[in-house]
Amino acid sequence: MVVFSSAIGYLFAVPTTVDWFLLSMICLGGFFTTAASNALNQVIEKDFDALMSRTSNRPLPTSRMTAIEALLIAGISAILGIGLLWIYFNQLAALFAAVALISYAFIYTPLKRISPVAVFIGAIPGALPPLIGYVAATNQLDQVALILFGIQFFWQFPHFWAIAWVAFDDYIKAGYKLLPSTEGRTKFSALQNVVYILVLIPVSLLPYYIGLTGWLSAGIVLVTGIIFLYQSILLYNQCTVAAARRLMFGSFFYLPIVQLALTFDRINL
Repeated sequence: MVVFSSAIGYLFAVPTTVDWFLLSMICLGGFFTTAASNALNQVIEKDFDALMSRTSNRPLPTSRMTAIEALLIAGISAILGIGLLWIYFNQLAALFAAVALISYAFIYTPLKRISPVAVFIGAIPGALPPLIGYVAATNQLDQVALILFGIQFFWQFPHFWAIAWVAFDDYIKAGYKLLPSTEGRTKFSALQNVVYILVLIPVSLLPYYIGLTGWLSAGIVLVTGIIFLYQSILLYNQCTVAAARRLMFGSFFYLPIVQLALTFDRINL
């Protein structure tokens, strides 16, 4: 998803003249930067990963890999990812990639066991990929870059809270505090998804409002947003794992559908 949204940001910036080599460099830069972030995350959380069912079979908890080996992989990946963005694009794109890596690994990761505000912090590096792709193509941070960032930023809250709801029992084993309510699976936690999707829908329509895209993508964005909103309302009404799982899968579909609709509509303008 990170690599995909980075490519979307690049394509949105150059709707008529796509350089496929540079697009592949965006994808590689995003891949290696994400690899570095995830590797550092697993080094920091090695002991906690061993406590959870979904992560207990990772290389570090099972001693199939040492922490030194993981750090070496993280370092090489970080140099490759940020270096590719610097060499083939510009310093601004490389800077944002470095900010994403550092904030994810060294702020969001340790904060997960302290406060639910970690989700807000983590949404910042999580929303940077489309911005990085756009900035790589244009070498400027403008309102379009911020809109692409905003769409992915607000999408992450229902996406991640749905995952946290489904995996709540597993997260508790490691002491992670990821749902909005300190009591976990509550009406208050479910309501936050509804609120953020109500913000997400108009933010996703901003490209249409400012004349970047047409009515076709606006219709797709609106319909997809209403479906996503309906799933969040079902979770609020039912407060069940099944409803959270439907919202989780809905989030997997929402972002790529919206980003592809906006990009292809932008290409056709």
